[in-house]
Amino acid sequence: MLEQLLIFTRGGLILWTCKELGNALRGSPIDTLIRSCLLEERSGAASYNYDAPGAAYTLKWTFHNELGLVFVAVYQRILHLLYVDDLLSMVKQEFSEIYDPKRILYNDFDDIFQQLKKEAEARAEEMKKSKQVGKPVNDNLGRKQGQVQSGSRDGGNKKKGGDDSGKDGGDGNKFKGRTLENGNVNNNHVGKGDAPSKVNINGKEKGASDTRAFDVNKLQKLRSKGGKETKTVVDKGSKEEPKKKITKKNRVWDDKPSESKLDFTDPVSENGEQNISVVATDQGDSMMDKEEIISSDSETEEDEGKGNKVDTGKKGWFSSMFQSIAGKANLDKSDLEPALKALKDRLMTKNVAEEIAEKLCESVAASLDGKRLASFTRISSTVQAAMEEALVRILTPRRSIDILRDVHTAKEQGKPYVVVFVGVNGVGKSTNLAKVAYWLLQHKINVMMAACDTFRSGAVEQLRTHARRLQIPIFEKGYEKDPAIVAKEAIQEASRNGSDVVLVDTAGRMQDNEPLMRALSKLIYVNNPDLVLFVGEALVGNDAVDQLSKFNQKLGDLSPSANPRLIDGILLTKFDTIDDKVGAALSMVYISGAPVMFVGCGQSYTDLKKLNVKSIVKTLLK
Repeated sequence: MLEQLLIFTRGGLILWTCKELGNALRGSPIDTLIRSCLLEERSGAASYNYDAPGAAYTLKWTFHNELGLVFVAVYQRILHLLYVDDLLSMVKQEFSEIYDPKRILYNDFDDIFQQLKKEAEARAEEMKKSKQVGKPVNDNLGRKQGQVQSGSRDGGNKKKGGDDSGKDGGDGNKFKGRTLENGNVNNNHVGKGDAPSKVNINGKEKGASDTRAFDVNKLQKLRSKGGKETKTVVDKGSKEEPKKKITKKNRVWDDKPSESKLDFTDPVSENGEQNISVVATDQGDSMMDKEEIISSDSETEEDEGKGNKVDTGKKGWFSSMFQSIAGKANLDKSDLEPALKALKDRLMTKNVAEEIAEKLCESVAASLDGKRLASFTRISSTVQAAMEEALVRILTPRRSIDILRDVHTAKEQGKPYVVVFVGVNGVGKSTNLAKVAYWLLQHKINVMMAACDTFRSGAVEQLRTHARRLQIPIFEKGYEKDPAIVAKEAIQEASRNGSDVVLVDTAGRMQDNEPLMRALSKLIYVNNPDLVLFVGEALVGNDAVDQLSKFNQKLGDLSPSANPRLIDGILLTKFDTIDDKVGAALSMVYISGAPVMFVGCGQSYTDLKKLNVKSIVKTLLK
């Protein structure tokens, strides 16, 4: 049974709901659909499942992009209603005819809806009956097809198999169509009557027998061709050999010492203690506090591109004057397909995960389907503008990511602000934790580190080195201890010594390692940190989707809490090594919904900055 059907504008104004249904929905499925699906550019999906206490709903929707309307149907997931898609399309068609932007109430649509619902239910029942009647017919056809195929395989029964198919009359025609669908007939056109079926079957057998024959002349020709080709390849290679000359410059071979300093290790005293220099005041300002300026080169390139587009638009106007003046009536998916395919390929070359690129293109297609194309506008430019708007919407944080304000709020409440760094092995959690600590020190905030990586050898010593260089306290308990207990004691110690922020370092772990994921889930559950930061490499492509989705899934499944804590933010590392392959940022934000809060772009303490959304979007679409 249908629970509810709503019609509302993209601005959120509800125009009509079915009063006869009037079922009180448990939870807020419509709000969740808008917040987590429609606004997140996931509208290309077929349906959305919503779980509420005591109920499980499935939501389906469609758009009228030209009028800016959204049609949503809600029903119990267990029912599997077959007529919902058909009903939504009929409601969309009928309501668009009576829609008036100045009108708010549509009480007269109730009777129309009841009639449409009955028609949709009747069609669904007819489809069910036709499927049930069609099942035995398909089985018989399958048996006949198997008999004919087995007959065609026998070398001496070719004519017999052809005669049997001819005797079947009407069923024989069905069989011909079926062989075409399954690809058994090798692209031969089959007409009406019985003769073509014999020709196709015999032709197939003849082709099979020809493939068994061994032609010596053909083999000799192929060998001679292959020999000629190899000779030409060798000749070409010998000609191009002198060009591939590699020379090395500024190489010193004598005993003269090199001018550049190669040894950056700290000096060691006679007692074996390292004299670690204090660098907290020597590194300069962190890049987090500097505004990134987008180079004007990209803007000029964009202007040139626009100029070229205008010229091509003019040429198109001369070739199709009326369409350019009036615009295309309505865009459909067949018009959008070429532009979306090119856009998907471009996103994938920028390291966006294939699954994410496909979903984004589906969402853009859903938002443009049925929309009127403006005059003097190309479809490709319209698609690119829609994609740019979608990317900006995805990458822009939906909540405040001002950590300094949150730290001061926690300080007023008399408790330290706790940040937990999580991620897979080798992505740079400890190094970027030190960068965040350096940035906080510049804002006169007392920071303490907690060495909760009690698994990897050398992890505590690495964090201890950063703490001594930055002159900040560190809480450590050595190795083979429970990380959750170490983090809890570190927070208690920070409360006693007046530290404002506790930065918790954790062991790197793969998303499939259940024991380590269980330990991480316990650490987060016991200490309830203010921020859970996922540290990920900007180098990853499709693996970013797997990492983040499984991290969130494991944190939710393994937590004993009814409302488990998931990833709150993302720290992207090694951003200086990827050139224009910035797609990992988009993939991670899309799959998790968490914003990118920091970007690591170097090896010094100052190399930490904010994500420039406009720059990323421009790079993705360039």
